Amino acid sequence: MRPGTDAAENDLRHLLNEWDPIGVADDVQDEYDCMLAPLLQRLRGGADQADIGAFLRQELEDHFGLDPLGLRPDAMAARVIDWWATVGRADRAGCV
Repeated sequence: MRPGTDAAENDLRHLLNEWDPIGVADDVQDEYDCMLAPLLQRLRGGADQADIGAFLRQELEDHFGLDPLGLRPDAMAARVIDWWATVGRADRAGCV
């Protein structure tokens, strides 16, 4: 784990790097770190899959300048929500 990160950030970074919508994660491990805090804030606030999907689409379009068609932000949102269902309780309790 990188210094200054918690386990939830590290896990989420791994998920985003696996998704890798711009195809650079093999070379740039922190490319998607701009999404970590906003995603975790939304998840900790109770966001659902639709909220996460909307955020990912917005990031793809507005931040990365990509057309989200074909990048499957809704499928990635489902992965994030599934992951959060597993780690979220422990994270909220300060155990992750």
